[in-house]
Amino acid sequence: MDRPQPVSAELERDLENLRDLNRWFGSYALIAMFLSRWIKPGAQLRIVDLATGSADIPRFVAEYGRKVGADLRIDALDQQSSTLEIAKKLSGNYPEISLFEGNILEWNAPEPYDLVLCTLALHHFSEDDAVRVLQRCRALSRKFVLVSDLRRGWSATLGVYLLTATIFSEPMTKYDGRLSAARAFSFAEMNLLAQRAGWKNVRQKTFPFARQAIWLE
Repeated sequence: MDRPQPVSAELERDLENLRDLNRWFGSYALIAMFLSRWIKPGAQLRIVDLATGSADIPRFVAEYGRKVGADLRIDALDQQSSTLEIAKKLSGNYPEISLFEGNILEWNAPEPYDLVLCTLALHHFSEDDAVRVLQRCRALSRKFVLVSDLRRGWSATLGVYLLTATIFSEPMTKYDGRLSAARAFSFAEMNLLAQRAGWKNVRQKTFPFARQAIWLE
């Protein structure tokens, strides 16, 4: 799904699968833990979600903001116009969310954000470009950064192979999922990337279902 392509039933189904995987296999739970720490009732925050896909993470954040009474403005960035077309259709009831087309490594926001999110995207980049992504995340934020991803290892490989052989067996999802498990960074590699990016006082933790996160606060 990284390659440019038109909107198709296959792409829509693949993005739906990714939303289900986020919901049931750890990404939402991981993000929710940090939202409860960083977004308080009555808060006013500018947030950006990088490599947003179909913008399910921004919608999840918007729902949390509504629940706690926070005033959130959420920008969602992706480089694929077809993916953003699907995201726009799904986000029609979320005026808090603005969608932008652009490359993480080249996109410049008019002003910094309070919170920068990047979820399950880092493994799509080479090591050098992953360092640049982390540098961009830090440069775009004036408060918080949360970068979460898969954690390479036998549990991720086995879990992804089982899921893509049974529940999520569509060809695009199977190919992308198995490639993602193979390309994911290990826990130690993720820490090294953050160090190379110049992150100071970086925090890191493993999470269920072969997830990991690094963050700044």
